[in-house]
Amino acid sequence: MTVLDFDLSDRNFWARPMNEREEAFDRLRARATPAFFDEMKIDFAPQGPGYYALVRHADILEASRNPEVFCSGDGGATNIPDMPAEFTEYFGSMINMDDPRHARLRRIVSRAFTPKMIKQFESDVEAAAVRIVDDLLAAGPGADFVTDVAARLPLKIICDMMGIPERDYRFVFDRSNIILGGFDPEYTGGDLDQLATRLLTAGMELQQLVQDLAAHRTANPTNDLTSSLVNANIDGERLTMQELGSFFILLVVAGNETTRNAISYGLRLLTRNPDQRALWLEDIDGRAPGAVEEIVRLASPVNFMRRKVTRDHEMNGHLYRKGEKVVLFYWAANRDETVFADPYRFDITRHPNPHVGFGGPGPHFCLGAHLARREITVMFRELLRRVPQIEGGKPDRLHSSFINGIKHMECTF
Repeated sequence: MTVLDFDLSDRNFWARPMNEREEAFDRLRARATPAFFDEMKIDFAPQGPGYYALVRHADILEASRNPEVFCSGDGGATNIPDMPAEFTEYFGSMINMDDPRHARLRRIVSRAFTPKMIKQFESDVEAAAVRIVDDLLAAGPGADFVTDVAARLPLKIICDMMGIPERDYRFVFDRSNIILGGFDPEYTGGDLDQLATRLLTAGMELQQLVQDLAAHRTANPTNDLTSSLVNANIDGERLTMQELGSFFILLVVAGNETTRNAISYGLRLLTRNPDQRALWLEDIDGRAPGAVEEIVRLASPVNFMRRKVTRDHEMNGHLYRKGEKVVLFYWAANRDETVFADPYRFDITRHPNPHVGFGGPGPHFCLGAHLARREITVMFRELLRRVPQIEGGKPDRLHSSFINGIKHMECTF
């Protein structure tokens, strides 16, 4: 248990079969102390001092609840290396900030994501799901479930919320794929030396798209989220154009990628667990809440977030020193056998289910969790009612350490 024959910073680790990755994290959780890894070498950022891998549920809860000790803003939370300053122009939204800046931004944008506000979008989500299943049935078996079903719903809802016209959906989809494409040659173009340029270009193009729209909405407001944000004045506070652009990138990337992967994994889980499909079909609406939480737990679309220690701090018997990095592996915590009985089993009646698929408790808990739950619920309700025997084939997985993604998956029915 003390000698590790794998390296979480090795790109090749994240291309291993899923069962091998599961075994590796099982071994990490069984260790008496957290494992330490050197950082990956990348061309556009200096190699840092390394990091501790937090893989236990209890550790991730404690780190999440103590942002004053485990901070997000010093170098960024969405990457392990400290990113160059030019990246923050596009990827420097509140997920990579600490209070008071984080609290200010979240205060301005959070009013659009309350349960009451999400309720207003419910009919739009339902109408979109109906249309997606209509198109699936018209096309017949053999469709790519990821691109033809799972990706379409969150993409449309996020773009409609912001007021992005349908002609730009594909543009947003492609750029978000590049930003979260990891090491995958389908999205990087196969040349990792050009990765920084591709990331910055995609960020710039998405930011320009929303800033152009915002400039128009300033003079011609409508009832979309862009109008609300660009004209919001909450206790004298407004978003700058740069903040609006960064928030939009966070919204489309997080809102599209994570929900589409949860939906994709959901179909794969139902395919491999026909008993749970039958159980859900007995009471589609009644069992939906538990099923959605279990899908998010096992899908864990975001593998990790990084934090930096601001002062010496002891946690679960280990002393973390000021300036050290820790990486919160949510995927591993959601399989912690001390919290989840038979953790690899898909059980839509699992209760309680204190997963961290939307992040840990604290100020960085996912702002869009209500919306994501609603979209997953509505999509599966429509599928189970109209295409109850739909199955997902072997998934083509994304080669990424950050996103637990599925790029393509054929479906049959």
